[in-house]
Amino acid sequence: LPLAHALAQKEDLPIPEWLFAWAASLVLVASFYALSVAWKTARFEDERWRPLGGGVLRALLHPATQALYGLVGVFLLGLTIYSGLEGTVAPDRNFSLTFVFVTCWLGFPLLGVLFGDVFRVFNPWRAIGRAAGSAFRRLVGQGPVHAPYPERLGRWPAAVGVVAFVWLEVIYGASGAVSVGLDPETTARATIAYTAYTLAMMVVFGTERWCDRGETFSVYFGMFGRIGSFAAREGRLGVRRMLAGTTGWAAVPGSAAVVVASIGSTAYDGAAEGPLRQPIENVFEWLVDQDVGLVASRRLAETLFLLVAIAAIAATYLAGVWGMRTVRGAPPFRDLIRAFAPSLIPIAFAYLAAHYFSLFAFQEQAQFTYLLSDPLGEGSDLFGTASGGIDYGALGANAIWYFQVAALVVGHVAGLVLAHDRAVALWGDPKQAARSQYWMLAVMVGFTCLGLYLLSAANQ
Repeated sequence: LPLAHALAQKEDLPIPEWLFAWAASLVLVASFYALSVAWKTARFEDERWRPLGGGVLRALLHPATQALYGLVGVFLLGLTIYSGLEGTVAPDRNFSLTFVFVTCWLGFPLLGVLFGDVFRVFNPWRAIGRAAGSAFRRLVGQGPVHAPYPERLGRWPAAVGVVAFVWLEVIYGASGAVSVGLDPETTARATIAYTAYTLAMMVVFGTERWCDRGETFSVYFGMFGRIGSFAAREGRLGVRRMLAGTTGWAAVPGSAAVVVASIGSTAYDGAAEGPLRQPIENVFEWLVDQDVGLVASRRLAETLFLLVAIAAIAATYLAGVWGMRTVRGAPPFRDLIRAFAPSLIPIAFAYLAAHYFSLFAFQEQAQFTYLLSDPLGEGSDLFGTASGGIDYGALGANAIWYFQVAALVVGHVAGLVLAHDRAVALWGDPKQAARSQYWMLAVMVGFTCLGLYLLSAANQ
């Protein structure tokens, strides 16, 4: 690939996208063959978690320390709301937009992969719910009584929340000429509404139960935290096998929908800049002709294609799972859906990292310079960094492209490894397990080529 790139630069020609797609597919096929030959027993069924010693590490999860983390989360939640309501209306100068849609939405998945579910201890709504529960117990003498959470509901509320969050960012806040855009005040009001909703659900079902099943950000960020090696157990920090934490995560109904929504919404955001641009315009113009209104037509058209993108990702995954049913000894279809959903988690992270890498790298420069010192955008300089800016030359286009390709390939290989390990655990017979994974290999190759195509289309 570097040689092809050098030749392309020399001849002043673009690198053909098919070369990257072919090379990535070859890596997946080679990985599949290696797994079939060498991976004969399931290795991720047991996390092999072991605690880490040391007073400093124990102090990280001490109740008093966790209370401090919660206070930090509540403070940042309050700052997001305050800056959105009282700060400048300029989106690029207000703390709230970058903090919510870049620092948190993209930063916590990265932190989760590296250090485990970091968001759990900083979750402001969990901190408020736990504090309220503790105060209630002290006043009444016993804990509050909560309604039983419907098992069939599972994590479906979180899946809907992921789609709603992306809709708010990329559709309601679209930058098209006919859209009103996403301003700081709207972000603050949406945060207030979500806070009220979340706290109400915690009152009904309990703080920890709602965080595990229904709270969008706890479920979403916690999903990526399953990839990494670090995990907490009973107040102690420990390590486990990389990727092993994903096993069993999707046993809760609706978990597969969460990861499919993540991949589909990211794919839509990339496709809307390329192959879906003209179809969206066609539907938009048709709706305008029906006297729907400019803003409503734009949002309806983009919402339709967002749902289509998510449905396409779901259909691709379900087709691969359906194919596995043809292999002798296959479990029921519904069990297969849940069993192999964790193999999509690394792919969801790969799509997220590849598509938003440059945005995160550049906007975090703004977050920790002028936005941190001047959160309201009104001329303050709290930390002496208000004069800082974004160095767009810190990353070249070639470096960004190679990172994107590497992220997609590594993520899909990790997904292939998880799928193969799960197949070995379910079928027992390595040969039958390998046969079942022909279908998942096709899914992985399809997702890889789609990701590369969307990235190349967006970069043109």
